[in-house]
Amino acid sequence: MTIERRSLLLAAGTILAAPGLALAQEFPSRPIRIVVPFPAGGTTDLLARLFAQRMTETMGQSVVVENRGGGGGSIGADVVAKAAPDGYSLLFHNITFPTTTAAMTLAGRAPHDIGRDFAPLSLGANVPLIILANPGVPATDLKGFVDWAKAQPSPPFYGSTGPGSFMNMVGEVLKRDAGIRMEHVPFRGAAPLVQELIAGRVQFGGDQISTCLQHVRARTLNGLANVASRRAAVLPDVPTVREQGFPSLELEGWNGFFAPARTPAPVLARLNREIAAAARHPDFVRRCEEVGAEPVGSDADSFGTMVRAQAAKIRDLVVSVNLRPE
Repeated sequence: MTIERRSLLLAAGTILAAPGLALAQEFPSRPIRIVVPFPAGGTTDLLARLFAQRMTETMGQSVVVENRGGGGGSIGADVVAKAAPDGYSLLFHNITFPTTTAAMTLAGRAPHDIGRDFAPLSLGANVPLIILANPGVPATDLKGFVDWAKAQPSPPFYGSTGPGSFMNMVGEVLKRDAGIRMEHVPFRGAAPLVQELIAGRVQFGGDQISTCLQHVRARTLNGLANVASRRAAVLPDVPTVREQGFPSLELEGWNGFFAPARTPAPVLARLNREIAAAARHPDFVRRCEEVGAEPVGSDADSFGTMVRAQAAKIRDLVVSVNLRPE
């Protein structure tokens, strides 16, 4: 290759990269929004606000949380999928993301595709999910709940954060594996679900440990099972689903950041650094530990690999119980 041709190719590459580089150099020049696809008050909202506070202090611009609940998280996710790919609109979602997306894909009406429309950015925190029951149910573990449900003359109610959501899938898989009957009651988010569980209007449900920890400790809710592969340090007496004979329900809970697809790589790299720095800050770590969450702040590649692997398992479960949004 001649020196002249090499110079022309290098110049062309610089011109093509210039828009992304220029955007990264001036990023951020205005406030950034973190879309939480659930109402305020749940674990995902809590962690998003902790990240927003830290990132505001380090990025020189306001980072604000916008709650866009509904559709099991799909409405808020679609807002980010269709946002400009410039780094100013981020999605902070959890394990419900691949669940709802798989259910809507099965129904032939998915508004977006995780792999096509989003750029995985960072695993924010690992947060175990706890299966819960109203204390009026005489059961202290999942096996006890199953025995109680089988003895009821009418099906008990189980709650979720919406049709096609993670807890909707858990309820349907448990019905199949345990041979019990339950009726589904969807809510717009974890906070109203927990309130109705405490009130006894639904008997069975689940949430990320951060939101339900105080209620399990106060015995206003019964912790039946941890969905993760190991018991949580903050609730060591709550056995895992695998320990109780329900390995198909074993899935690691998480909360993580996504950006719209085609967001420039330099912008994604800057955001990833800021998220990782926030996750390492002592105040952030302390607050997460208080509510049973494990801050991470991972690289984008490992987060994307984890999401794809989990989505494949969830897709199989969704198909096996024919889970569809209503």
